[in-house]
Amino acid sequence: MPATQAAPTDPRSLPQARRIAAIVYPDNAYPGPAFEALVRLCRERGLVLAGVLQHQVYAAPDRLCDVVLEDLTTGHRTAIFEDRGPGAAGCRLDEGALAEATARIEGNLDGRIDLLVLNKFGKAECGGGGLLDLMASAVDRGIPTIIGVPRGNLEAWRKFAGEFAVELSEDVGGIERWLEGLRAAHALSG
Repeated sequence: MPATQAAPTDPRSLPQARRIAAIVYPDNAYPGPAFEALVRLCRERGLVLAGVLQHQVYAAPDRLCDVVLEDLTTGHRTAIFEDRGPGAAGCRLDEGALAEATARIEGNLDGRIDLLVLNKFGKAECGGGGLLDLMASAVDRGIPTIIGVPRGNLEAWRKFAGEFAVELSEDVGGIERWLEGLRAAHALSG
């Protein structure tokens, strides 16, 4: 599958398997505006969302680890990186916080959900953990899912998702066409 292929516009070309989408982006350049636009578009259309929206708490270059996940159902925010103190180099995922956020999202999947939005297929997912069980649960329930995938993790993503996913760029128009394809294929009820 090419790194960023066009989203199908004909619903007959959108197999059941293409209900999973990856927004592929350059490493260390999280596509926050694309995800914010996606959430806004879905809410404007009355779609019921589950999942998370990632927010950078501080814009300073020395505060890259200050990331929170906003639960799209409840608004609850969870910090996902360990506070390693001043002068620490690099970020370390707080696996307990990620597990807590994942459990909250899993609990939200029991109702009618039109789309699961996940922030990132990161190192935890590349290693077989993180959000993978949550994604599998959504697929089992027939819930379309979209997640960000940095280019450096694209090979691991492709091994995980295979032909079951479509790869999109950060282009909001392409993301919107994917959503319309889902709606046309009756995967979205909104």
